[in-house]
Amino acid sequence: MIDRRWLPLNALRAFEAAGRHLSFTAAANALSVSQSAISRHVIALEALLGTPLFDRRPNQFALTEAGAALLPVVRKSFDRMELALNDIVHERGGRTRLLRVQMPTSFAHLLAVPILRSFRAEYPEIVLDIESPHAVGHAPRDADAAVIYARPQISDQVANLLWMERLTPLCHPDVAPAAVDLASFLADRELLHVKLDGEPRHRMWQMLVGEAGLRLDVERGLVFDTSALAAQYALSGAGVALLDRRLFEAEIAAGRLVAPFERNLESGYGYYITLHSEDLADPAIARFREWMLRRFALAEQPRSNVSPIRPSPPTPAVDSRSSRN
Repeated sequence: MIDRRWLPLNALRAFEAAGRHLSFTAAANALSVSQSAISRHVIALEALLGTPLFDRRPNQFALTEAGAALLPVVRKSFDRMELALNDIVHERGGRTRLLRVQMPTSFAHLLAVPILRSFRAEYPEIVLDIESPHAVGHAPRDADAAVIYARPQISDQVANLLWMERLTPLCHPDVAPAAVDLASFLADRELLHVKLDGEPRHRMWQMLVGEAGLRLDVERGLVFDTSALAAQYALSGAGVALLDRRLFEAEIAAGRLVAPFERNLESGYGYYITLHSEDLADPAIARFREWMLRRFALAEQPRSNVSPIRPSPPTPAVDSRSSRN
């Protein structure tokens, strides 16, 4: 087993640079050393691990499966060390800590960003670097934590459910009917769809009308990449979108979006806060996880039932291939 007393730091630094640039030459330039030095360090690391980290073919230089697994871990470790050292130099004690957090676009825009000021007020020593990739699955190795939109499934990550999605037909008040049944309402209006990778674009609408016992053409209408875009179109006064009530609670409370019919669909998807098990002992990551659970997972419980958040075993979570959020 490799012990930290003999960690090959120079070899890991050479590997990280080569993996980041996918070039020994570029890595050598970045570290101001010779190309042969980079090559020797990487070869030594591969010998130590007993497996190649790069696929070296004519006109092709790529990470192997082992290299792809190792690179984000090494990069994350070096980033943390660099940040901590710079904090000590510049702040004489190193109070600031940077957390890389990934969130679905709609979740970040509608719920997280508006309340992050309260997190900063509570934990001024933690700086958040928020990313919103189009599709968020398990937190990548170089992210400290991630909010994912997913179906439940066993995972090797620590995951806590924030809430399960409940979809409701929502529209602008001007589009809402005076006294019409659900079937007639949907048949006469444009349906707004949100992409869900691996599923037909009309999948959620199909499930809703099926549970309601209706026979309707649900393949018509517009398709959007995110829930926020579909909601924005509905807010313009056109169409009906099948949206998560929790995600759009502010628009519903303000009357900008209304639910003409109390018909809900349990989609089977939910929002989870996930992190890597080895990061549970990191105080900054633990504080962010606890804060997210306080703000979202317990938000709908009566105050008398709210108890302190304690570390819990992994909750089922899943890779999300969806661009829905």
